[in-house]
Amino acid sequence: MERRKPSLGLAILVFALAAAMIAATVLIWAVDIHITLVLSALVAGAIGILVLKYDYATIEKGIIDGIMTGMQACLILYTVGPLVGTWIVSGVVPSMIYYGLSILSPSIFLLATLVICTIVALATGTSWGTAGTVGIALMGIAIGLDIPAPLTAGIIISGGYCGDKMSPLSDT
Repeated sequence: MERRKPSLGLAILVFALAAAMIAATVLIWAVDIHITLVLSALVAGAIGILVLKYDYATIEKGIIDGIMTGMQACLILYTVGPLVGTWIVSGVVPSMIYYGLSILSPSIFLLATLVICTIVALATGTSWGTAGTVGIALMGIAIGLDIPAPLTAGIIISGGYCGDKMSPLSDT
């Protein structure tokens, strides 16, 4: 049997089927979203085997490769979460807010925020960790200095991603 490549029509059909399954399971029957995910995986596997003529070993290898790609992000989240909680409970973030309000002035705050987040992300290799630790403190300082929160969030994310991309420690 010769393998087929998926067509645009098949992709649209699968998308419509998935949307219908989500609507039926979550909105109509009020079932947990995990049921929809399992059903979607079964339908995708059946289409791969029956319509596209792939063998199960090839589909399984694709599943494993996809999981391995997302695993790095999951591991980062598993470590950043406890770090953020520890910093908040131990008083590190409140201390940064207290001293930041006395050191930083509104005229240089946004530039200083960009530089601080870039340096922290460069040193740690994680933009998420930067946003979840120093970013929280800088957001508190911005609120205290009456600087718009959306602008500050954008600067924090920009500095975090800039440092993350330049860091030799980053997974990306």
